[in-house]
Amino acid sequence: MVNTRLPKTRRWKLGAALALLFLGSAPAAAEHPVATPDDLGGPVFTPLGAERSGNATGSIPAWDGGIITPPDTYEPGRHETDPFPGDTVIYTVTADNLDQHSEHLSEGQKALLQAYPDSWRMNVYRTRRTASYPDWVYEAIQENARLAELSTEGKGGVRNARVSSPFPIPEAGVEVIWNHNLRWRGIRVKRTNGKAAVTRKGRYSVVLAELDIGFPYGVREPTPFTRKYPNLMIGYRSRTIEPSFLAGDGGLIIEPIDQTESARKSWLYNRALKRVVRTPTFGYGMPGADTDGLRTVDEFELFNGSPYMYEWRLLGKQELLIPYNSYRIHSSDLDYDDVLHRDHVNPDLVRFELHRVWVVEGRLKDGMRHVYSRRVFYVDEDSWQISVSDSYDLEGGLWRTAMAHGLNYYTVPVHLSTLEVFHDLEEQRYYVDGLDNRRAPYEFLEGADPREFSPNALPYYVR
Repeated sequence: MVNTRLPKTRRWKLGAALALLFLGSAPAAAEHPVATPDDLGGPVFTPLGAERSGNATGSIPAWDGGIITPPDTYEPGRHETDPFPGDTVIYTVTADNLDQHSEHLSEGQKALLQAYPDSWRMNVYRTRRTASYPDWVYEAIQENARLAELSTEGKGGVRNARVSSPFPIPEAGVEVIWNHNLRWRGIRVKRTNGKAAVTRKGRYSVVLAELDIGFPYGVREPTPFTRKYPNLMIGYRSRTIEPSFLAGDGGLIIEPIDQTESARKSWLYNRALKRVVRTPTFGYGMPGADTDGLRTVDEFELFNGSPYMYEWRLLGKQELLIPYNSYRIHSSDLDYDDVLHRDHVNPDLVRFELHRVWVVEGRLKDGMRHVYSRRVFYVDEDSWQISVSDSYDLEGGLWRTAMAHGLNYYTVPVHLSTLEVFHDLEEQRYYVDGLDNRRAPYEFLEGADPREFSPNALPYYVR
């Protein structure tokens, strides 16, 4: 039994260590069918490689194609409305009954329930497998299943893949990481993004920025630009809107797929200096900007960048409670105070559902430097989105847990997270990324002029 007289942070570390010692790090073994490329989109497997059928108990239904048309309540150009307003809570997981549901919880989720037993709870709703994508994305994924392969030179990458996840039938942990990194997120996305680091007393300031992200890897047909630069994954630029003392600053990131010879490039525009400055060390375990040190750079979208620092192990599949169909917390009817409570987001706005996830463990390689020695990712089988992550410090103790609140942007359609929430269990604080309740939601566009994503264009964009 864990000694309850220990400080809370040490109890979490000891509890996690005992769990690994007696239970092992892998989820319970289960029989799952094995696909071939020709099976994708057939009666057994979805086009993304997920199991089409539900589970034995019926708590996870079969995938029937997801949402492909907006509900009648949706107004074009506005926030996505909830397609399931009549759904009610089936049961609630609390600190008092977490043992009954432990097989469907990550270690970080358990620690969060134990940390805030009087206020945090997980309201569980009917599972709805709503993730869906355009048909041409499905066709590209099936082609990837036949042709894609890992590059083993240097920092590694992926060859012979296009548009979306390269390994819909994964055989290794690193393949699942690449499925997340290269999942289809549209071709160009604009959004207003709010982030806030909440103090122990519940105080916060929201930093608002406009984001403009291009995904040249995800274009339907190759263009002269993508043929010339086949290694380019993402172009990302941002400009800060609020607060006023930060307004006018901006940033630019160019992210390659294989970073062996072409590393990530990043620049900052500082309004006081009125110049663009190169930031060559931006990435990995560095604290993210405006996060108060509660999230690393490579935790944007729960993980991004080259996976080469870690040895990845595929632990199998698990049924896990994850945030899903998060239309309520995405609503434009909410103010920030409605979402951000003292120790965590408002639990009444969070919809948890039981979904099958791939479980991947990363352990820091010898000689590599990062703030996390071990990371465990829980990846939604229907979207290849990392939905939950648990991160361990250099002593092996559970340090942070994060969750991505996903939903189907049904006008595209595409599954993306609307909000990401990061909990630091040591600091007893949390950070959110993606607040857009009071601003325009995602805007999906068809393409971009590559010259817009250049250091020379950054000052004009920021102004």
